[in-house]
Amino acid sequence: MMQTNLQAFMFENEKLTNIIDILTTGGLILYPTDTIWGIGCDACNEAAIDKIFKLKKRDPSKSFILLVDSVEMLKNYVVHVHPRVETLLSHHVRPLTVIYDEAKNLPKNAYAENGSVAIRVVKDTFCRNLITQFGKPLIATSANVSNEPFPTHFGNISSAILTGVDHVVNMNHQQNPKQKVLPSVIVKLAPNGELDFLRT
Repeated sequence: MMQTNLQAFMFENEKLTNIIDILTTGGLILYPTDTIWGIGCDACNEAAIDKIFKLKKRDPSKSFILLVDSVEMLKNYVVHVHPRVETLLSHHVRPLTVIYDEAKNLPKNAYAENGSVAIRVVKDTFCRNLITQFGKPLIATSANVSNEPFPTHFGNISSAILTGVDHVVNMNHQQNPKQKVLPSVIVKLAPNGELDFLRT
């Protein structure tokens, strides 16, 4: 490996280490997800999740999306992954959030009151590497106060959110700060076994 590439690799690893330290201690990050910019924390840390509810002024009954790095990690946090859903995950190109009926190994505020949980298996390199090195799912919720428009690019994020997190991930070299992006597709498996696309 050339010296410049080695230095870049070491720098990226150091950045991930710093981010992981913040997540491990219950901190909040502002980061570019595989869709829009999001507020994140350790999805297994109840107190950290509560911080996001307060920052967003969000109704605690409205749960967040979780990000995982693989189907293998997904299976640690949901009771059952239907084969049809697993097939969809392996072939779907756009970011895809799936609502599962029953969560497990998560604090109560990480899933909905009815026991369901919304999880996305990320393909984005940065997000996947971060989650893999952290070893647990991350919360991913749009970087806005509730009932305000979600930011379509970094420049739209309010000062209240920017100053309310513990760390802002600097990924402008990978994600154009002016590039507009959209939320993920959302799907749920209906009782009859059909896939119900709730957001396309």
